[in-house]
Amino acid sequence: MELTNWILGRAFDESFPLSPDEPFTTEMARREGLGPRQLTTLVAEGLLRRPVKGIYLATSAGDSLALRVAALRLVVPEDCVVVDGHAGWLLGAEMTLAPGEHLELRPVSIFRPSGSGRLRNGIARSGERWLPDAHVVDLGGLRVTTAIRTAWDLGRTPSVRRALAGVDQMLRLGTFSHAELLAGIEQFRGQRWITTLRAVGPLADGRAESPPESVLRLMCLENLLPMTPQVEVYDGERFVARLDLADDSLLAAVEYDGVEWHSSPDQQREDRTRRQDARDQDYLIEVLTKEDVFADRGRSGDAKIVDLRRRALARRGRRLSA
Repeated sequence: MELTNWILGRAFDESFPLSPDEPFTTEMARREGLGPRQLTTLVAEGLLRRPVKGIYLATSAGDSLALRVAALRLVVPEDCVVVDGHAGWLLGAEMTLAPGEHLELRPVSIFRPSGSGRLRNGIARSGERWLPDAHVVDLGGLRVTTAIRTAWDLGRTPSVRRALAGVDQMLRLGTFSHAELLAGIEQFRGQRWITTLRAVGPLADGRAESPPESVLRLMCLENLLPMTPQVEVYDGERFVARLDLADDSLLAAVEYDGVEWHSSPDQQREDRTRRQDARDQDYLIEVLTKEDVFADRGRSGDAKIVDLRRRALARRGRRLSA
């Protein structure tokens, strides 16, 4: 009966057995009489959310660094360090988590210092890792890799695309410089995927506003059309538009239209106006979507970028092979 009342009232009252302002585990809920079926129902109704695997929080509590730390403290042992995408998430770079991770609730990345052994449970993706004290920061009693160490770790993956996207997002925080990022790469010599970090380090750019923009920038580079993020376009001294990626020498640009920020009528109207203003300044603009960038290994996106380069060169009397 109380569950029905909470759902109908769309909020928790004093009869809810746990604090609506603090995260709790499945076991904590079970001790208070809330079973898996009830928790699933409350999540489905939007009253609860799961910020990380194994943790619940009232949706009305909102989101904050303090809540994120509190949630992870429930599942992270004191001798472990939060690393990789979850470290980036804690430090403010939310997009370091994999796409859809808030829905799939993948295991939390928790590693122990070398020689301490792997943490084995269903909540954690764990192992041992070289983690000197200088690479770890304390967040409310939770041990987390520093922003620059998190960038170095995210850059050491088998996927160049994912590595660049992760490093871009950490660099975007502004807590370390590109020069500092590059200067620390060789300390990981001999470790897994160091070649990926060496490749993406020089390409990293904190102006990238999202992982898809980072991937799109890499695609442009691979198709011999290097692009600069967040290029501002002016009509004389009047600012008219900002483009996701552009080559202002060729007056060519590519934009990524994700569903979240480019699907509503108002957003689409604003996009059309902004792009027309840029076209009035002689820009060629190619718009790519998720299907162009991520489906079929990005072949349709590659084709559009090559065609954009061909058109940009042709109007300057140059051929594609130039």
